[in-house]
Amino acid sequence: MNELKVLARAKPIHKYMIVEGLKQMGSNVVVTGEGINDVNAILAADVGLAMGSGCSAVKETSDVILTNDDFEATIKSIMWGRNIYNNIARFLQFQVTVNLSALMTICIGSIILAESPFSAVQLLWINLIMDTFAAFALATEPPTMNVLQDKPWKEDVNVMKTEVWG
Repeated sequence: MNELKVLARAKPIHKYMIVEGLKQMGSNVVVTGEGINDVNAILAADVGLAMGSGCSAVKETSDVILTNDDFEATIKSIMWGRNIYNNIARFLQFQVTVNLSALMTICIGSIILAESPFSAVQLLWINLIMDTFAAFALATEPPTMNVLQDKPWKEDVNVMKTEVWG
């Protein structure tokens, strides 16, 4: 289980050293700050959070700005961010499945019937209907607490998992 380590009232150099040490140990580090002294630690962290009431330098260097200075908003932002990522992955998986199915239907139908089973307009309507309903279904999917159990993604992770292709 991931541990939550909280450090407050430290000098800027100590914050920076702790962030670097935790990252070298393989931890994912989030730093929250509001003053100019937090900039170096926020830049070194995996994710930087700025308080909405903080100085502009912190806001410029941060990944997320908490507009109402509510720490609970960080959990909600993580939940929504992971939910959006999961929904994009699901939508791409759906699109690959639908388009490969349509392609196979057209290829097999063209071989057997000597002509395409669908016209271009029919294919456009199929795509429009399938895309619209899938997009609405996934866009309205609210995040659950389960997404907080997932590990953070690295920047080089592919959205299309190998399970989609296999």
